Amino acid sequence: MISGHTRLIAHLGFPTESFKAPMIYNPWFAANGLDIKVMPIGVKPQAFADLLRSLFRTTNVIGALITMPHKVATTELVDRLSPTARIAGACNAVRVNEAGELEGDMFDGEGFVRGMRQRGQAAEGKRALVVGCGGVGCAISASLAAAGVASLTLYDTRRESSEALAARLQQHYPQLQLATGERDPQGHDIVVNATPLGMQQGDPLPLDVSRLAPGCFVGEVVMKSAVTPFLQAARERGCVTQQGVDMLFEMIPAYLEFFGLPAATAEALRETAEIRY
Repeated sequence: MISGHTRLIAHLGFPTESFKAPMIYNPWFAANGLDIKVMPIGVKPQAFADLLRSLFRTTNVIGALITMPHKVATTELVDRLSPTARIAGACNAVRVNEAGELEGDMFDGEGFVRGMRQRGQAAEGKRALVVGCGGVGCAISASLAAAGVASLTLYDTRRESSEALAARLQQHYPQLQLATGERDPQGHDIVVNATPLGMQQGDPLPLDVSRLAPGCFVGEVVMKSAVTPFLQAARERGCVTQQGVDMLFEMIPAYLEFFGLPAATAEALRETAEIRY
């Protein structure tokens, strides 16, 4: 039930039909006796700026989850951005701070890194390759840098995207070794597919899997299927793998912390979630 006591987290994007977060957050809130709901709100780009500011003039909105196509636009609409959001050039969470300012952060990459750690995979001192430098690839790159990787290779079909990301990372992490323009996984400890390849049947693999070293950590962002062809090929090479949906479950505890809500674990969220993979 939603009552006059219910506090809301707005889930902003368009279209809303594919939103999965409410089916994870809301059952967990209910199971823990919290009168909080994540509410999908469909908003087209031309109306987004007005809506975002208006939402935070209400008295029962805790914060906002931001998804496509608004993650980039949000960076220009908040008063403060975290370093991760600045590097990513995108924002997927907004709250009001004690000064009444809108603060934005980006947790896609945090979810990825937390998932790694849950599998006993440290990022510190490792060599990472990220293929795809759109919003999620930028976020993962920023979080890997924050987690202490020694080097980061960035690849995108649009060379300017990887080079711009490298420049932003260099400003915040001057000791980080950066390279662009290559997607050969050989010599890397961490390999990430941050492209949409794998969404459609017949998509090519994002890189040459025969060059993956057995034992390296391979992560995926595509959530359409639990084990994409890329992950299956990596497993056959003896790699440690992380599914796209794992990143989703791992980032939600970070969101809850950001909104000042009770802590959760990815395992607890999986137990109550109304989606299954």
